[in-house]
Amino acid sequence: MKTRIITAILAASIFLPLVIVGGVPFILLVYLLGTIAFKELLRMKKIPLFSLPALIGFLFLWILLLPKPFLIEHLGNSFSKIEVALVVVLLLLTYTVISKNKFTFDDAGFLILSTLYVGIGFYYFIETRFAGLPYVFFALFVIWATDSGAYFVGRAFGKRKLWPEISPNKTIAGFVGGVLSAVVVAFIFQLVQPLHSSMLVVLVVAMITSLCGQMGDLVESALKRHYIVKDSGHILPGHGGILDRFDSLLFVLPILHFLQFI
Repeated sequence: MKTRIITAILAASIFLPLVIVGGVPFILLVYLLGTIAFKELLRMKKIPLFSLPALIGFLFLWILLLPKPFLIEHLGNSFSKIEVALVVVLLLLTYTVISKNKFTFDDAGFLILSTLYVGIGFYYFIETRFAGLPYVFFALFVIWATDSGAYFVGRAFGKRKLWPEISPNKTIAGFVGGVLSAVVVAFIFQLVQPLHSSMLVVLVVAMITSLCGQMGDLVESALKRHYIVKDSGHILPGHGGILDRFDSLLFVLPILHFLQFI
């Protein structure tokens, strides 16, 4: 527990100031986080980092993370990310032939999906920061409230397991407690820093955000269970890897944009 607390304090002392500053330092931070997260996925699948498919994946990821203002100002309408995705798909499928199926169709699918999973989630982290710092903290507070509420309510009242085949420690009581905690925190946040004209909209969004955050956590748990790893990485002592810390955020931020809350 001591190691976990020290790591959290040190990580927050680096992470939060860069989030607040924004701009290029924050974008570079997101690029670093996304790169490490993608590396963790490659490690799970045992795809060598210094291989052509991995290099294609990293390049695709870095293109996905390009902020919209940069694309408009520097590249205009010269290409779209969808076109890049199509090229990546064709390149990886071609490589299955060149490698004589040492790199398989399943490997190509994993690599493409992993890049989209990490790239889209962290791209919306950048877009959310462009929209305004309050939106970033709203998402973070709701996720942290969900995690804390799920933990403490689950410990106190949890008897029935939520999804033992995926995450044996999660309970139905914890799931509900996480959602209720998120709603309470969103209510307070809206009073202090209004994000919308309607409190009801904020509370509904908080509920959806909490549900999506918990689903993001379950998705990563399923991924680790499938590849038989305890943590996605070891970069954060006591916490695991980058994916272990940002799995909820990768689901939440795109949803907040799709709901047009941001």
